[in-house]
Amino acid sequence: MSDAFVKVGSLNDFPAGSMKKVQVHDKDVLVANLSGQIYAMGDSCTHRHCSLSEGTIEGTTVICPCHEGRFDLTTGKVIASPPKSDEPTYEVKLQGSDVLIKER
Repeated sequence: MSDAFVKVGSLNDFPAGSMKKVQVHDKDVLVANLSGQIYAMGDSCTHRHCSLSEGTIEGTTVICPCHEGRFDLTTGKVIASPPKSDEPTYEVKLQGSDVLIKER
């Protein structure tokens, strides 16, 4: 596993309560700002590969736009089916106002 971090934007790109899909090399990653804390996890739903960043946030939960599967944004864990597999999570680091994600 790599120790390198990749810049995916600045804090201004991720307003509180929002989520956005970014690319970390060849991977789609969902970045969410929950009350000023930045989290990152896989963006492709483990059920039918819909883009989770097109869904909605309720508290710390992202709801898939296709079949309403639910994942915990802080851990990547499945909260409600149909997905059965958790999402991978990514380490996030802030450097000044830059948002950095650790490569996998």
